[in-house]
Amino acid sequence: MTWTFAIIMVVLTGVFIWLGTWQMERLAEKEALVAAVAERIDTPAVALPAQAEWAGFDADAHNFEAVSLTGTFHHDQAIAIFTSLVDGNGPASGPGYWIVTPFALEGGGSVFVNRGFVPQAVQPDFMNDPAGPQGVVTITGMLRPPEHAGAFVPEANARDRIDWVRDPQRLGEMVDPALAPFAPFYVDLPAGPAGTLPQGGETVISFPNNHLGYALTWYGFAIITPIMLAVWLWRPGRRRR
Repeated sequence: MTWTFAIIMVVLTGVFIWLGTWQMERLAEKEALVAAVAERIDTPAVALPAQAEWAGFDADAHNFEAVSLTGTFHHDQAIAIFTSLVDGNGPASGPGYWIVTPFALEGGGSVFVNRGFVPQAVQPDFMNDPAGPQGVVTITGMLRPPEHAGAFVPEANARDRIDWVRDPQRLGEMVDPALAPFAPFYVDLPAGPAGTLPQGGETVISFPNNHLGYALTWYGFAIITPIMLAVWLWRPGRRRR
C-alpha cells in the first residue's frame, strides 16, 4: 500500500508539471496571437478573400483583419441575431439584435455583414431597411470567424429570420439560396455617424488570458505533492513501525 501510494503521488507530480508547462506554452501562443491581432488591426484594409479561396479558409488566422468588399446589400433578407449589448460604444444598449445582412459580391458569392446593433423595440424596422445602403457599394469592415451554436442554443426562427449566433452556414439556410455560396466568415462594420442605427463599431477585441495563473496553480500542486508524500512517509507513527 505504501509503495502504491508513493507511486501515485510521484505520477501526480509529473502530471502537474506537464500541465503547468502546457499552460506556459498556451500563454506564449496567446501572447503571440494578441501581438499579431494588434498589428493586424493597424494595417490598411485588404481585399476580401475571393470565392475560390473560401474552401478550407482559416478565418481564425484572419480574425479582426480589416477587409474591403464591393457588392450589394439584400436588406429584404436581413437576419436579426439576438444579443444584449453592455457598455456599447454608442447610445444604444441593452437587449436587442445584430442586423446581419447578406452582401452579394460583384465577383460572386455572398458575405453576411453585421451592420450593427439595434434595440429590441425597433428590430422589425430593420428587417427590410429602406434607409440602408442601396445599389453597388464598397464597404470596409472587420473579418470575423463564425460563432458556433452550443448544445443549449435554441434553433433559429427561420420564419421571422431570427437567430442566436453569427454562423454563416446556419444563416445561409434562412435566406434566398440564389445568394449562395456564402463565405465561411462574416464582416463587422465600423461605427457610422453618431446616433445612427444600426449601431456599428461594437466589435469586442479581447482575449481571455488566464494561462499564467493556471500554470502557477499546477506548478504549485507539483511542489506541494512531493512535500505531502514526504510528510506522510516520515510521520512519527510510520517511523516506529
